[in-house]
Amino acid sequence: MNLPVIDPLDKRLNAFNENIADSRLRKDVKSAKYVDGLPAQIVAPCVDMRRVPDLKTGIDTQLLLGQSVQVFERRDGFAWVQAKLDGYVGWVEEKCLSDDISIFTHRVLVGRSFVYPGPDLRFPRAKTLSMGSLVKVAGEAETRGTQYAVLASGEGMIASHLCPIDEYETDYVSVAERLIGTPYLWGGNSGFGIDCSGLIQIAMMMCEQKVLRDSDMQTATLGSPIEPGESFENLQRGDLIFWRGHAAIAQGDGLMVHASGHSMTVTSELLKEAIERIAYIYERPIAFKRLKSGP
Repeated sequence: MNLPVIDPLDKRLNAFNENIADSRLRKDVKSAKYVDGLPAQIVAPCVDMRRVPDLKTGIDTQLLLGQSVQVFERRDGFAWVQAKLDGYVGWVEEKCLSDDISIFTHRVLVGRSFVYPGPDLRFPRAKTLSMGSLVKVAGEAETRGTQYAVLASGEGMIASHLCPIDEYETDYVSVAERLIGTPYLWGGNSGFGIDCSGLIQIAMMMCEQKVLRDSDMQTATLGSPIEPGESFENLQRGDLIFWRGHAAIAQGDGLMVHASGHSMTVTSELLKEAIERIAYIYERPIAFKRLKSGP
């Protein structure tokens, strides 16, 4: 079966159109103007990225607090950016960006975590952050026996919800399992709402594995093909299952975890039953793949 192939000039991964283009693409594409991207950071908890600068359109992906981007154009309250994490290109609201580049010390490791005005869970929450968000911790405090990380802003977070930015997890399946119950959101890439390829990307990101965003990109670039066996008995924990437009992670013991448009949540279910259900409406998987490093 023919698997997806990524075009080197895929517009999801290259900033160019007929009016303006990334100067690094000067030799590859024609455009009226070439510009160098300017660095910026995401300063809102979760930012939607769209193909066009219009809030009425659907989202393609999301960016999280602290993530870095290159800005190529600003207009009408939007910025056309490329994410440093995975190279994805799109429009975000300009108010969600800052040109002041901060240095972060910690990462959120749970699905969602509250930020309080100070180190006290009885304070009204100031904001909510997703797994993968970046923060700068300046100190620590204890209130009624609970340990808090005190951020550079003076705000407080539960200390156990954070890990040092240079520490990573080793089992992306376990990370994905922590997001079970998260609502399904097309284009979602956070603990607030997530889609199938977003689940794989954020789970692997937490294990220091850079992964492209969309399921066709992941099918084309992740792992090596394996033969699953007639009853999928050859699948191991951490193997990836790809359909055209969908993706899941094998958990072992005949189970898989995925962001499901059927249940509209991240869910764990019997792999064989899920494959049969999906095949009834769409088709069977086009690839089973295994990463060399495993989960």
